[in-house]
Amino acid sequence: MSENTERGWLPDFVLINGEIKSGTAFFADESGIIKRFSQAPADLAGAQRLEGRAVLPGLVNVHSHTFQRVIRGRTEWRNRGQRDTFWTWREKMYDAATRLTPEQIYQTAKAAFLEMLLSGITTVGEFHYLHHQANGNRYSDPNLIGKLVIQAAREVGLRIVLLRTAYLRAGYGKSPNPGQTRFITHDAGTFISDTEELSSWVKKFRFRGEAEVGVAPHSVRAVTRDYLLEIADYARQQKLCLHMHVSEQPGENEACIQEYGVSPVTWLERMGLLSPRFTAVHAIHISETEAGFLADSGSSICACPTSERNLADGAVRADWLLARGANICLGSDSQIQIDLLEDARLLEYHLRMQQLERVVLDPAAPGRERLSHVLYETASKSGAKSLRQNVGELAVGKPADFVGIDLDDLSVAGASPEMSLANVVFSLERTAIKDVYVGGRCVVADGRHPLQGNITAEFKGVQKELWGDSR
Repeated sequence: MSENTERGWLPDFVLINGEIKSGTAFFADESGIIKRFSQAPADLAGAQRLEGRAVLPGLVNVHSHTFQRVIRGRTEWRNRGQRDTFWTWREKMYDAATRLTPEQIYQTAKAAFLEMLLSGITTVGEFHYLHHQANGNRYSDPNLIGKLVIQAAREVGLRIVLLRTAYLRAGYGKSPNPGQTRFITHDAGTFISDTEELSSWVKKFRFRGEAEVGVAPHSVRAVTRDYLLEIADYARQQKLCLHMHVSEQPGENEACIQEYGVSPVTWLERMGLLSPRFTAVHAIHISETEAGFLADSGSSICACPTSERNLADGAVRADWLLARGANICLGSDSQIQIDLLEDARLLEYHLRMQQLERVVLDPAAPGRERLSHVLYETASKSGAKSLRQNVGELAVGKPADFVGIDLDDLSVAGASPEMSLANVVFSLERTAIKDVYVGGRCVVADGRHPLQGNITAEFKGVQKELWGDSR
């Protein structure tokens, strides 16, 4: 390929291999893949100058339920005489899930994906379980809604791994819950054939690198042993990532102990399901031994701290996990906030409040910005590992997915180069995120997306239709 097909960028600072560098340009080919870094005067002169910008790898949001964006702020009151918990919140969420139309789901997904891009997220794992009509009947195209969600991501401009979610039952020994009717696929064979059809559709339209498919048994409580094993075997044969809600609530552990005699992580370890393709979402209520099971198997753990604090789930034991070398990544989950850097800092802050000690996740502190690098990687490189995507860092052979930070934004202004990442991780406000590139293509420029006005107006219409808001 000739040099004429290259495109290059020269920011004030760029994060490469965990090091903040200045005077360095990077270049991508016409397909958006980074080909080289250079400090040669001719290359610096030929690159697009990103003045006043620090460039960091695009963020990876591993766990998202976009449809839940419609209930933001609508569950923040207590029903009279009732203790409010995750389980009561869930019933309010089901109310929205049963009423959304495919078009509303599509418009809501666009709004959530747009908010992700504006916060620096360039890749998302969408844990998708709204498969059917509200009465449980299948659409003529069983992947109608999944395809709409993928199209929403492509229209907005970020990469997506649609984690097609398997749901069979309300829980061990429980009667069916009407709020889950849209989620249920009654046999694993049908779930697998539907997933195969969606994978074929993605391949047909050559979405590789822009959209891919994974599988996600919802939780131990939502599937039986045989159903889970059949889906897990399919994922292994197809080399797909396998994600699962695990130990988000003590009630999940209690139900698993009742059914299988042990808590979820221990049971998954005994079943041989933990592996580098497996991601345990939440994994809050685990033991130190179970933290070892997850780390030793190469599994990822997806923490969702902004959502988990809102739902009163508890705090992830990131200290146990990182001490054992586990791969921790992050997700926006219920969309109460979409801010992965806030999620990253909460990994540390939750532990500080519990242990009354600072810098918990880097007790030896061998480098001035080591903790900042660790936390930034949970929001980027570690997420790419969980989703099995070739993103999450700026390196030769990887897509030019990056975020341009305004160094004059008051939240980071005055930071020296050696302290710039700590300022980003611990203090950055979203007002500082000005430019977002996916595959070398600018999708957010100076803090604005070209479709922002239309998408926002559509989403406001969805909210009015659902809730009768007058605004």
